[in-house]
Amino acid sequence: MAVLISDVMKGSYAHKKGIKSGDILKLINGKIIEDVLDYQFYIADKKLDISLIDSNGNQKKVSITKKDENDDVGLVFSDFLMDKERSCENNCIFCFIDQMPKGLRKSLYFKDDDSRLSFLFGNYITLTNITQKEIDRIKDMHISPVNISVHTMNSKLRVKMMRNKKAGESLKYLRELAAFGTKINTQIVVCPDINDGEELRFSLTELALLYPSVESIAVVPVGLTCHREGLFKLNAFTEETASQVIDIIDEFNAHFMYDNNGYRLAFASDELYLTAKKEIPSKEYYGDFNQYDNGVGMIALLKDEFIEALSSCEFDLLNNRNITIATGEAAFPLLSELSLLACNKYEKLNINTVMVNNKLFGESVTVAGLLSGKDIMEALLKEPPSDEVLIPLACLRFGEDLFLDGLTLSELSKKLSAKITPVENNGYTLLRRMLGI
Repeated sequence: MAVLISDVMKGSYAHKKGIKSGDILKLINGKIIEDVLDYQFYIADKKLDISLIDSNGNQKKVSITKKDENDDVGLVFSDFLMDKERSCENNCIFCFIDQMPKGLRKSLYFKDDDSRLSFLFGNYITLTNITQKEIDRIKDMHISPVNISVHTMNSKLRVKMMRNKKAGESLKYLRELAAFGTKINTQIVVCPDINDGEELRFSLTELALLYPSVESIAVVPVGLTCHREGLFKLNAFTEETASQVIDIIDEFNAHFMYDNNGYRLAFASDELYLTAKKEIPSKEYYGDFNQYDNGVGMIALLKDEFIEALSSCEFDLLNNRNITIATGEAAFPLLSELSLLACNKYEKLNINTVMVNNKLFGESVTVAGLLSGKDIMEALLKEPPSDEVLIPLACLRFGEDLFLDGLTLSELSKKLSAKITPVENNGYTLLRRMLGI
């Protein structure tokens, strides 16, 4: 396979050596380049012998010596992965994409299950569409960590849950990577009466046998929308069943930590604690926050950062400032608490914290990252006007100003006649945005 070069950065190593847009990249130091992982791995050498085919079909070779091995060569490719993104071959009984309403942008319905995205962006993969060749490449390149959706270590149950006959046998790759020493973060989407209870205890115990390669286990509750017509019947978590899952994790950790110098391996997601109406653990509980992007420890870290930022902030608010914070049901209590702390310190600051109900996916979906622009707009149109509206950055498409329902940030701003500011899940940033810094 070869990869088309779409552009060459002016003044770069590649530009100075005469590599041009339209050239086809074949080899780097004799290694075939098939996708982004090959490219990033082999381009890191300081001395490069690059084989190409120009737009006329002629072969050419270029030698580059970089001043620093981390320097960018200057090649640009039309597709980030340099290859077709791999789709999921499973038909999981709990798949969130199957529960989405019609009419959203096309890209939202694509189910990815790509090992390269796991390494590059932290996506979780199931291992059901991976080959031994790819496993060998992960080991050869020492790619780490790899994020794996396990769901259960019971092979037969995994086949049933993922509705893929390869789901059980593919667990061999998890064990192979662990035996090699690849660092692995794992995820269990837990469904009441299916892979909770004794099945969850079994999965935690089996994954513990793969420690220290398996660095963490996140247990997250199944997400159920109001669009489940004709799908596998699943029960939502209740306060009691969520508490039972947390108790199983606590029991497991107590034994595991005793045998492993206090290392905590398994974590319940923030959503499970909120459903169980249990107190969120402190920041120290979560160690290195290996499962932060999985909704594990977000609340604890945000609260700790905000209180630290508030105690150390020396900024003076000279004029009255009225702002609105829009968020989902899950984060509403915390943001209300943090808003009160800020207003108590700054008398000229007034914050109206608004809980937005999720009508797009159903009110059982409470996380801020799945709020639509229309739902935010409808909630805020009922509220008094403010100088500025803060919304979660997570509810926008990565790197863009687009909501899940296609509404843009500028359109929302125009509808509300207010400045709209997306805020990342960071306590220091949140305080600065509250104060208008």
